[in-house]
Amino acid sequence: MPIEDLTKNEYADIKAETETMYDADQNSIKRALANNGVYEDDNKALVASNTNRMREIVEKIRWPTISKVGESVSNMAWLLVQHADHDVEFQKMALELMKAVAPGDVSKRNIAYLEDRVRVNADQPQLYGTQFSGETRETYEPKPIEDPERVDERRKEMGMETLGEYRDILLKKYFLNK
Repeated sequence: MPIEDLTKNEYADIKAETETMYDADQNSIKRALANNGVYEDDNKALVASNTNRMREIVEKIRWPTISKVGESVSNMAWLLVQHADHDVEFQKMALELMKAVAPGDVSKRNIAYLEDRVRVNADQPQLYGTQFSGETRETYEPKPIEDPERVDERRKEMGMETLGEYRDILLKKYFLNK
C-alpha cells in the first residue's frame, strides 16, 4: 500500500500498537531492574516480536515520523528499534530512514542514540557517547568514542547535553543507592 493511501484510522492503529509494544518493553525492563538486571525468559521473544512488527510498520509507512504518528509515538518507535540489538541490519535501515526525513520530523537526539548503538553493535567507536558500560559508579564509562575531543561539539549539534552532564544523569539513575 502506498504511504499516501493510509487513512487516519490506519495511523491510529499503528500508534496504538506501537504504544502497546512500548509499554510491554518498558515493563520488561522494569521487572529486570527490580531483579538485579536479570531479564525474564520471555524478554527475548518480546523484543523479537516487537522488532518483527516494527519492521512491518516501517515497510508500510517508512519511519513513523512526528507528522505521521506524533512525537511521543515516534520516540516509542525509536526506542523499540534501539532495543533490537539482535537485528543490527534492521537498526541500520531504521537509522537511514530516520536520517532521510525532513528536519524536525524526527528527534535528532534519537538519531544520535541509534547511530551509536549501531556502531557499538558493529564493534566501531561511537560518535556521541550514548552507550555506556560498567558495574560500579567508578567503572561506568562510555564505550569507545571516535575523536573524543569533539564529542561535546557533536552532542551539541544533536541537541544533547555534554558527555559529562549525561554521565552524571546516568550515574544518578542507575547508581543512586550503590
